[in-house]
Amino acid sequence: MRYHVAHIQTHFPEEWQADVFVQALFDLGFDSMEGDSYYIPSQLLTTHRAQIEQLCDSTDGVTLVSIEACPDENWNATWEAEHPIQQLPLGIRIVPHCAFGAGHHETTSMMIEALMTADLKNLNVLDHGTGTGVLAIFAKRLGAKHVLAVDIDEHSVANAQENAALNNEFIDVQIGDSVPAGHYHLILANIHRNVLLSCMDQYAACLEPKGQLWLSGFYESDCPALIAAAQSHGLQLLSTHANGEWRMLQFIR
Repeated sequence: MRYHVAHIQTHFPEEWQADVFVQALFDLGFDSMEGDSYYIPSQLLTTHRAQIEQLCDSTDGVTLVSIEACPDENWNATWEAEHPIQQLPLGIRIVPHCAFGAGHHETTSMMIEALMTADLKNLNVLDHGTGTGVLAIFAKRLGAKHVLAVDIDEHSVANAQENAALNNEFIDVQIGDSVPAGHYHLILANIHRNVLLSCMDQYAACLEPKGQLWLSGFYESDCPALIAAAQSHGLQLLSTHANGEWRMLQFIR
């Protein structure tokens, strides 16, 4: 796969501002970074270049220095050599393949901790924005009857399928940019707050009575908007979890 590298200088007064900016870049297709260098598959750059330039121009403290093609080499192989298989609880192993969600990020770890204390036996679970598939795999290992994992990125779908096979767990992995129609007892969504807000009506419509919606991937300042949106669709807040600047919200229908 061919890659381009964007050289971006950033100067943020607060660490959380840098986290938000990096997450916005990853939402546009970047899948790895090193210092001020951010890497994106060339085919995604073709689609999102204008949005990337607009993001950099409109963000205080950010300077887009250049975007250039990387030498033709196997970037996945290089990245994987520096990021070996992640060993997680319950014997679960994850090969990241540059996708978000290897299991150690604060938002992912909060979700995993909640799954470890939940009774998932015989539940239908949706993992929306699955990334590496780590949350879907945990749900299946912990007793879920059926787990559907969805991601907008074809590389994440392939990565989730590989990780499911690596862990000998059957996960139904699909590509898609919307919430699949169905009836779920539990929906997991560890995604950017704007995606969560835009999908809230779909989440609520797909939940079984007494079903739960678990959200993460955002900051304390995002919670009021997410809670208001969930409540407007008949969802009740059960609990809030914190890990550093990151938050997780659990709702019930």
